[in-house]
Amino acid sequence: MAALPEETELAQDSNRREETAARRQFALTLLCDVVLPVGLYYALRSAGAGELVSLLISAAAPALSTGYSIVRQRRVDSVGVFVLAILVLAGLGSLISGSPRLALARGGWFTGLIALWILGTLYTSRPFAYRALKSLLPGKSEKLEGHWHDDPQFRRIWRGLTVLWGCGLLVDAALRVIMAYALPVDSVPALDGALYFVTYLVLQVITHIILHRTGVFRQLFPGRGKRKSAGSRAAAETEHNGTA
Repeated sequence: MAALPEETELAQDSNRREETAARRQFALTLLCDVVLPVGLYYALRSAGAGELVSLLISAAAPALSTGYSIVRQRRVDSVGVFVLAILVLAGLGSLISGSPRLALARGGWFTGLIALWILGTLYTSRPFAYRALKSLLPGKSEKLEGHWHDDPQFRRIWRGLTVLWGCGLLVDAALRVIMAYALPVDSVPALDGALYFVTYLVLQVITHIILHRTGVFRQLFPGRGKRKSAGSRAAAETEHNGTA
């Protein structure tokens, strides 16, 4: 039975809200984990602070963001605790050794551990990519679980995307560690931030291509496909009437 116009409109509104919430969360993460640390580092260096001090203080932004998220949600997030532990251990290690390069390399080691954890979720009931999808689209949780249980291809796609992101982040981690020990200290934070954008963009583009070609995107957002089809038909009819 075809969906009523009101139901279709409600589904479209829900899709837009979920997409907006996902973009807002990504923008907040980007601000706290990339923009603020890089900006703070160079501001401190301009003020005359040393390399190690600037690196340790600039790491406070993602640490505070993670701590605030745990307090706001009023629950202990294992990923959040993991992030805080890595930041604290890297900071202590840098203080003990007095090496700014160890502080620079923390991003690479952290990314590498995250990548290994992502690949490790392939051996659990729900891989990382699928978990991330559910967290971004909480309103579709029941529908997603239905696809997961009933569609083997759906499961293969999200396991494949988990491999993609895990291996992609391993490459990213290796590049960060190489930059930390091979390049001038003051050039690394900016390059580190740029690499974040490049890695995310490449993985997102590949992910979207896969989701479009496999039809998963239409499964997730059926209303969007209908709007595009309706728009295409309207354009075709207009062109036909104009040439008639």
